[in-house]
Amino acid sequence: MTTTTTFSFTQRPLVPYAHDYRHGDSEPYHQHDCAQLLHSLSGVVRVDTIAGCWVVPPGRGVWLPAGTQHAIRITGNVAARTLFIDPLARADLPASCQIVQISPLLRELIVASLDLPESYSPGSRDERVYELILDEIRTMPVLPFHLPEPQSEPLRQLCQQIRQDPGLAWSSAQAASLTSMSERTLNRHFQQQTGLSYGEWTRRARLVEALLRLAQGQPVLRVALDLGYGSHSAFTAMFRRVMGISPSDYFKDV
Repeated sequence: MTTTTTFSFTQRPLVPYAHDYRHGDSEPYHQHDCAQLLHSLSGVVRVDTIAGCWVVPPGRGVWLPAGTQHAIRITGNVAARTLFIDPLARADLPASCQIVQISPLLRELIVASLDLPESYSPGSRDERVYELILDEIRTMPVLPFHLPEPQSEPLRQLCQQIRQDPGLAWSSAQAASLTSMSERTLNRHFQQQTGLSYGEWTRRARLVEALLRLAQGQPVLRVALDLGYGSHSAFTAMFRRVMGISPSDYFKDV
């Protein structure tokens, strides 16, 4: 049974919340009657919904619209800063789940909001802080850390196999054989059901697994070889292309 958490927004448009998780912590499927922005300062948060898996690297965030059923799994020690937001606070809040970039300004605003009172005077600094947070949320860049789940059972089973052993080559020919499809049909169905090509889905699955393993403190070379990369440099080049920084630098403070 999915539990629902209810918030009251009679005095302010959002409720900030700080919580630290330990490695291995989890939360079963639940939902909120409001939107949620979960920002991870350290560690990695995996969020599962019926639409797929969302992985939040340190320094990023996940946006969950009101009513989204989701479960959480924690890798590493996670310092989470969350905003529960009145879905009626703005008409143009994001309408779908997404991993987002948290700007330095938004990060500091989230921290500042933890000390703000529930009630405030119109035109006050407190009101402007709340309103600026809502402005920043509307412009958050979306990041490619979502692993969408296909709808058809053959593709769901294939994706489960890939997630269980992401280090294999998993060529489209092999995948087509396992699903009794032609390569062309496989790629068409993947694009239709996930919005990604088969090749992009498998690359993203490896990145998701890499983020989880690196957050556990596994050496970069071990992660690279386990996930099928020929060398440390090949994996680092992929990671830097997506994340904008090397894996060792990205996780040095986790």
